[in-house]
Amino acid sequence: MAEDFKALLEKYDKVSILTHTTADADTLGTGLGIYAVLKRFGKQVEICNLDEKLPNHLDFLPHFAKIKNQIDFDNSLIITCDAGSLDILGFDLSLKKIVNIDHHKSNTDYGALNIVNITCASASMIAYDLLKNDFEITKESATCFYVALLTDTQNFITLNVNQHVFTVASELISFGVDLKMVNKNLTQRKSLSSFRVLSETLDTLELSVDAQLASMMVTKESFERTGADIRDLVGIIDQGMALATVKIAILLIEFDDKIKVSLRSNGANVSDLAIHFGGGGHLMASGFSSRTTDLNKLLNEIKIEIQKRRLLNEL
Repeated sequence: MAEDFKALLEKYDKVSILTHTTADADTLGTGLGIYAVLKRFGKQVEICNLDEKLPNHLDFLPHFAKIKNQIDFDNSLIITCDAGSLDILGFDLSLKKIVNIDHHKSNTDYGALNIVNITCASASMIAYDLLKNDFEITKESATCFYVALLTDTQNFITLNVNQHVFTVASELISFGVDLKMVNKNLTQRKSLSSFRVLSETLDTLELSVDAQLASMMVTKESFERTGADIRDLVGIIDQGMALATVKIAILLIEFDDKIKVSLRSNGANVSDLAIHFGGGGHLMASGFSSRTTDLNKLLNEIKIEIQKRRLLNEL
C-alpha cells in the first residue's frame, strides 16, 4: 500500500485532504498529520472540513487554523481521513482521484486507492504506518497522529487496543510529543456551557432492561437554555457507560432539523445496529442521523432493534 500511495502521490503537485463532518480528533488529527508531512515533502496541500464550527478543544493541534471549508485546488489528489463513506464528507468529488484512509468496518471502498484496515484502533495509525518509512515524521505530525490515537481509543481502553497500538504510541511520543500539553488541552479546557448541558442531559438518563441499557437526550431547548453547541457534547455518552450495570448506551441529540444518535457498548456490536439505521462506525462506538423528529419514537425503535438482535445477550 505504501508503494502504491507514493506512486500515486508522485503524479500530483497538489493534495486536498478532506475530513468528515461532525469532526472528531481522529479525522482532524489524521488529516493535520498528513498535511504536516506532505508540506515538508514539498507538495501544495490544503485541508478542508464542512462543519460550521470545529471542536475548539482541538485548536492546539499544529496547522489547525489552516482548515478551510472549501476545496480550492483544481486537479488535486484527494485524501480522505476516517470517513466510511463519501456522504459524511459533504464535498462533490466526482471525477476526483481519491485515496481513502480509514478503519471503519462500514467503509464503502469509494477510493481509487483504499487503505482501509479495520484492525487499527484509529485512522491515524494507518496514516502513520503508511508514511513513516518514506516520509519525514516530525513533532508536529506525530502530535496530530498521537492525539487522534489517544482519543479514538478513549485513552487506550477500547477493546481494539493491542501491542501494536502501544508500539505506535511509543514511536509517536519519541518524536517529541508534549504529553503534558496534550493532556491539559484534552482534559482541562471545558466550557461552562458543557457542564450545564451535561447536567441537563444526565437528568434525562433512563435505564431499562434490568439497567443494562442507558439512554439520554439533548433537546433543542437544552441547547438554548445552556448556551451549548454540538461541540460541548464530547464524552457525554461515556457517562452512561460508566454505570456498572450498563452494557449499551444511547445518546439522542436534536441538531439541525435531524436527530443525531451515538451508540456505545462494552462489547456488543453496535456498528451493525448503526448500519441498520443508515450510519456506521466501530464495533463498540457507532452512530447515525435520522430525519425523524420524534425523539421518543426513535429511541423506542432503537430499543426494539437491540432486543431483536439480542445485543445485550452477547455480553
